[in-house]
Amino acid sequence: MNNNFEPTVTDVLSRETFKNAVVLAGSGGLNRKIKWTHILETKEFDKLINGNELILSTGLDLQLNSSTATYERLIEKKAAGICIERGPYFSGLSSQIKQLADENHFPIIVFEEIVKFVDITQDLHTLIINQHHQMLNQLSELTKKFTELSLAPNGILKILQQLHNSFNKKAFFLTDEAKSYYYPPEAKHLELLLQTHFKNINPVNMQPKTILFDNDSFALTPVVGLGQVWGYLCLHIDDKQTDEFLFSVLDRAALSIAQILLRNRTIEERKLNMEDKLVQNLLQGRDYEAEELQAFLPSISENLYYRIFIIQTNAPPLNMEEDWEEIKVQRSMLFRSLFKQSGFFPVVSAKKNEIAIICSFTAEDKEKKETSRLSNIIDNIFNVDEKNIIDGSSTSIGVSSVYQNISRAPIGYIEAKEVLQLQYAGLSKCFYYENIGIYQLLFKIQEDGHLESYINEHIGDLISHDHKTDAAFLKTLEIYFECNGSKKEAADRLFIVRQTLYHRLDKIELILGKDFMEPMNRISIETAIKGYLLMNSRLSKENRKLNATNLVE
Repeated sequence: MNNNFEPTVTDVLSRETFKNAVVLAGSGGLNRKIKWTHILETKEFDKLINGNELILSTGLDLQLNSSTATYERLIEKKAAGICIERGPYFSGLSSQIKQLADENHFPIIVFEEIVKFVDITQDLHTLIINQHHQMLNQLSELTKKFTELSLAPNGILKILQQLHNSFNKKAFFLTDEAKSYYYPPEAKHLELLLQTHFKNINPVNMQPKTILFDNDSFALTPVVGLGQVWGYLCLHIDDKQTDEFLFSVLDRAALSIAQILLRNRTIEERKLNMEDKLVQNLLQGRDYEAEELQAFLPSISENLYYRIFIIQTNAPPLNMEEDWEEIKVQRSMLFRSLFKQSGFFPVVSAKKNEIAIICSFTAEDKEKKETSRLSNIIDNIFNVDEKNIIDGSSTSIGVSSVYQNISRAPIGYIEAKEVLQLQYAGLSKCFYYENIGIYQLLFKIQEDGHLESYINEHIGDLISHDHKTDAAFLKTLEIYFECNGSKKEAADRLFIVRQTLYHRLDKIELILGKDFMEPMNRISIETAIKGYLLMNSRLSKENRKLNATNLVE
């Protein structure tokens, strides 16, 4: 492909209009590109030059024979070079001017005979316009090709292949996804180096540019979709000198890749919405389509078990309303990846304050104590520090019992929520429902409406006395039981002297009876205390309200 659409000084020297031209200095700059020509006869030209112009002059008013000032200003303005007609205003170059031009690779060309500048400008402008037209045609053809490839299977790789074929350079697409994109295959070692380098790049305000990395130069264009940088399109180049055409091609290729990613993202979001709906239907005991169940869960068999894994987030990210759909996708992908890496089969529902996961595993995994791997996942979640997705340090986690029949999912959901309720109330630090002990029974009694009467029967008088006298007998008895009747340890934990503890225990004995420490009575009283703490946890109502909110979302 011809991608040299801007003529150089060397190109114009071969034109018929330059047959009498001689290069007097700055021959090292003959590869300079020319964007336009400009006839210049005034020394006040600073605002007239944009850069890359080939200057035509007779030397009138410019003092081109001996003064270096005009040449220095032209070099500073990045003119492509100057063509001077030998005559009454120019006779030759001084040694200082020649040295300046040679050092700065600034071509100085002299017409030994009188020439028509109008013929030269017409000739060069026609050349420039024609080449620009060729560039637009080739750019249009490539854009059409990229669009076609974006609709083909494995379109990203085919676009990279087209870039390689067009420029004979290695092409890469760098993204956060696990999959790598590069062409040709032998470019893999460069792709690995670039991936490491780009992990430290801040994507904000990233613009097309050239970069130097390990003595290799690359033309870089960000691939942008929905206002975010999704990756970087890179082309291995010979040096840092690139042209407008190359970046225009990369821009078109990046746009086609963005269209592929946007289409894939749309498909992914649609799949996530279906998955989210399935999970919520299962957890709430609503009807669901059997085909959807087969699409997202492994085949239901005697060999498959599952738990309900609930993650509640207490600190929603800023601007969640604006960015929620993107955050939802990222959260789902993050947690799906965490569970899959540990050998589980997750189905995920991501809400703003809750992530619900039906976490399936095989019978072999159950034999191997799948809780050890789940505990590793929990540790990883707490260590997540991606504030724009989720803050692991401000999350709570509850895990249900193990089930096999998917129809038991609503029960598992309730169990996981009960684990969370205990955590919020400060009554337990357990993550697994099977480890919350007596609270399993107390929750069921509470649902049946019998917990309050049980509490009143066993410790009602003690609670009443505490309310009337502002005493702390209930707390004293709770700690005393936890210390297994050790008066010294109980006094230390209550931060009171032992004599005060003796006095309180005597009062408690008067209220509950002398036999309150008998095994059967103690079990009943201790259970009643746990039930009282459960019923009076300040987060009990808030948790029920949160459940209702999650059902609506």
